[in-house]
Amino acid sequence: MPAAGPATGSAVSGRRRFAAMVVTASLLVGGAAGVGGAAAWNAFDDDGADSSPMGETFSPTVTSDDGDEPAAAGSVQAVADKVLPSVVKIDVSGSSGAGSGSGVVISSDGKILTNDHVVEVAGEGGSISVSFSDGRRAKARILGTDSLTDLAVIQAEDVKDLTPATIGNSNDLKVGEPVVAIGSPFGLDATVTSGIVSALNRPVGVGSDQTGSTTAYPAIQTDAAINPGNSGGPLVDVQGRVVGINSSIQTTGSSSPFGQSEGGSIGLGFAIPIDAAMPIVEQIIDGEEPTHARLGITVSDVTRDSADGSEGALVREVGKGSAAAEAGLESGDVIVKIDDSQVTSADSLIATIRSYRPGDVVSVTYRRDGDERTTDLELGSDAAQS
Repeated sequence: MPAAGPATGSAVSGRRRFAAMVVTASLLVGGAAGVGGAAAWNAFDDDGADSSPMGETFSPTVTSDDGDEPAAAGSVQAVADKVLPSVVKIDVSGSSGAGSGSGVVISSDGKILTNDHVVEVAGEGGSISVSFSDGRRAKARILGTDSLTDLAVIQAEDVKDLTPATIGNSNDLKVGEPVVAIGSPFGLDATVTSGIVSALNRPVGVGSDQTGSTTAYPAIQTDAAINPGNSGGPLVDVQGRVVGINSSIQTTGSSSPFGQSEGGSIGLGFAIPIDAAMPIVEQIIDGEEPTHARLGITVSDVTRDSADGSEGALVREVGKGSAAAEAGLESGDVIVKIDDSQVTSADSLIATIRSYRPGDVVSVTYRRDGDERTTDLELGSDAAQS
């Protein structure tokens, strides 16, 4: 687990960088060098399969013969008309491979938000090029990345007057709400798919700290088709506002890189909530090292032979001087809720903490010796460990 938050004692070791294998003939199979797609990562709350990264039904508007009739507000067509100018295809190459992914324009001068796993292969002397919806192409450089949230910001060179996407609010999302995903699956740029928000706060593994402990983010789950190449593209609401960054998918196979033995979308895609992403993005743009919230504890799942056999995150160790220690948490406590979010496992606690920022004050509900207690604490930061 990262210094940003709690760690699982029995966590999956190392970052599962099963980024979808490159969508080109020059794909280098193997290792962690795969780029350009929805990553095949671990979805903690599912039944052991690996994740790779409508309450109302959408209907395209039928236009008149002269094609001049505008798309109906809230239709997929209207959303596509608004968002497509802000979505780009990203081609990357480096010593370990080449491939493509997606990104979303966030400034008129060419700042583009995408996934870390899309651009990481270009980090060591590689190259990045961006294709815009109007046919322009430009070289790009990495402004900064954050592996623990799988985010990156790149700067397209010598461009101006781009159309930035409108940033929405992922905290307002509801299960069943219609959403649209836009990107370049399998290198097919400007591809639009639609679906609903299938679930919220789904713990999905994204990285690890220096000790190999895992971390997770509280993903938006959607049945909008997301495939290799969609990574880094936006998930948007019916107003065309970005509510998430598509990052990973569920697969039906074992923990092999997506594309080696698995097919495409099975209707289980995961996006990084935009509310969790933007503070990291702002730090990167400001030239700062991204920071993350932390409790300062080591946790594991509650087992049947634990002192408290119910669901929750069992505290194994409490770091000296940590936020948890100052709030009085002790080894053996079982955390069951952060604010109003239920905690059912170690990984759900990690994902929940990932949705906060250093300095946020949260209410922690936990059980000790059969009694339920609540304490407020100010979350710490991993800045000191960076």
